[in-house]
Amino acid sequence: MQPDKILYTATAIAKGGRDGRGITPGGPLDLQLSTPKELGGAGGPGTNPEQLFAIGYAACFIGAMRAVGARENIKVPDDVAIESHVGIGPAGSAFTIAVELKIELPGMDRETAQKLVDTAHQVCPYSNATRGNVDVVLTLV
Repeated sequence: MQPDKILYTATAIAKGGRDGRGITPGGPLDLQLSTPKELGGAGGPGTNPEQLFAIGYAACFIGAMRAVGARENIKVPDDVAIESHVGIGPAGSAFTIAVELKIELPGMDRETAQKLVDTAHQVCPYSNATRGNVDVVLTLV
């Protein structure tokens, strides 16, 4: 699926791979990267691509829920939160990721919350990018 029109393009530069730096030209990001011990690295104070993907997916999914809420006249709670889990591991001779989004919609009835989440999953760019390629589990908590 391709966009009909590009509205915004993010630019980032990775230097040195998983143990390097990640920057966005002109700011505001300049992140130290480090490989987790579980993947054979030293661990350390830096972040990793899976953490960045987890934050991006969660934030984008909240945006999708708000867009759907506005369209469907569903009030999305101000204190909506998503705990995002991105796992990485081998799949045959390659590596792949798996995602779980634990979605909190305080004060919303379960049926409306489920409808909102299901519709947002069809709208969210991260969901559309991963669909059919990455195992994504959506859990209402």
